[in-house]
Amino acid sequence: MLSSFTHIDWPTVFNYLSALLFLIIAVLVYFLIDKIEETKQLKESINKLKRAFNELDEQAKLIVKTDLELNKAQEELDKRLKGLEALQKTSRLITTTLDENEIFVRLGQPLMTDLGFEKNLIMVYEGRNKLECRAESGFSSNEVNCILQHLEKENSLNLALREGHTFSSVSSPKQRKEQIVQLFGVEHFVLAPILSQNGIVGIVFVGNRSDASAVTEGDEELISILANQIGQSLENTRLFEQVYRSSQALESKVQERTKQLASALENVQEISKNKSEFISAVSHELRTPLTSIKGYAALLITGKLGDIPEQVKDRLEKINKHSDNLVKMINDLLDIARIESGRAEMNFKKQKIVPIIESVHDLLTPQMKEKSINWNIETPQDTPEILIDGSQIERVFINLIGNAIKFNPANGKINIKIQYDKDNMTIETSDTGIGISEENIPKLFTEFYRVENEENQGVKGSGLGLALAKQIIEAHRGKIWVTSKLHAGSTFHLQLPLNEAKKGVPA
Repeated sequence: MLSSFTHIDWPTVFNYLSALLFLIIAVLVYFLIDKIEETKQLKESINKLKRAFNELDEQAKLIVKTDLELNKAQEELDKRLKGLEALQKTSRLITTTLDENEIFVRLGQPLMTDLGFEKNLIMVYEGRNKLECRAESGFSSNEVNCILQHLEKENSLNLALREGHTFSSVSSPKQRKEQIVQLFGVEHFVLAPILSQNGIVGIVFVGNRSDASAVTEGDEELISILANQIGQSLENTRLFEQVYRSSQALESKVQERTKQLASALENVQEISKNKSEFISAVSHELRTPLTSIKGYAALLITGKLGDIPEQVKDRLEKINKHSDNLVKMINDLLDIARIESGRAEMNFKKQKIVPIIESVHDLLTPQMKEKSINWNIETPQDTPEILIDGSQIERVFINLIGNAIKFNPANGKINIKIQYDKDNMTIETSDTGIGISEENIPKLFTEFYRVENEENQGVKGSGLGLALAKQIIEAHRGKIWVTSKLHAGSTFHLQLPLNEAKKGVPA
């Protein structure tokens, strides 16, 4: 055995062992490389996990920060909502009163508590620089007096407030903030002017001590809104007071003026009565001598008292003609006086108005033919009957159509138009004459009034026809008016009630 052992081929064994060792080393290297690769991948995974963890940590921090900010914003929002509710409630309270004192009663401590403030002071200017405390809480009387005196003397602060600036512990410059903190004895505050259209009328102050929550920009905005609402309410109450006083003074003046007008109306009525009586008396007195003059003139014209020369006869005929005109004028005056005084007897009855107008047309046809005037009447079918005094209404149309003939040129036109509805009948008399200027229209229905112009000088008349027509139409509870332009013709409008019971026309 020893001999076999000694005859081992050691180089071969060595080669075998070397190969085996190399194989083992190769395997170990392979496994080592694989482990290195795994270790590298593990490191990369660990780095990814670290990055993911860091990102999660940042996100968590961001979430926590956002949550804190949201909670803070929610608290601020809740505070703003509470303040807005209190502000809305206060706005309703102070805008529903017109008593200045009541406004400040309603601006009490409960409002400031709802707004989140321990101290408040509302001051109003009496005069230009004098301040008066109208509402306060959290201050003693001495503190209030000191604050008022200081504010009255502090020109720069007064000037800034008058310019509409609001000061608060969140936005004021450091020096101004320290000044206000020291004056009012608070750490957090809002100081806002009360403004109206005429400028500053007062100051609102609210504040808290240092251990209370700080003032925010939202608080500053709320107090500014409150100050504006107080200013508007004060302005409304003062305007109401002015209007009330003015209305009282106006009412007093109206009463006084009414008494004066009533007295003047009585005087006018008395004068009108005296005028009517005078006209009536004078007319009656004139009638007798005019009748004698007319009678003697007519007797002389007949020649019963002897022959008279032609020249004398012509003059007697003129006397007779002018006497007729005077008699007509006197009759018109008497009729106007009777109607004005209510002594005229009206014979009302239902009748058609078209035949009355046609009768006037027949009466005045010779005058129209003389000037070649074209006549036209427009009337709807089944024109209803109307309650009128036919003879009086005929006089109205004699005056209106007669005037249209007088003031129409040759070959002119006269148009009558009748319309009606359920309440009224309207008759329009239009011509193509010289027309009436605007300034003369209001005086046209006045007694004895005649338009003074070159065209009117050659037309004779007493100035009583339209005045009489107006009296007759008004006695029928109707209306008469005119529309006209100079050199463009005139239209006279009559409106008579169809429903006589409604209009009060006697049956």
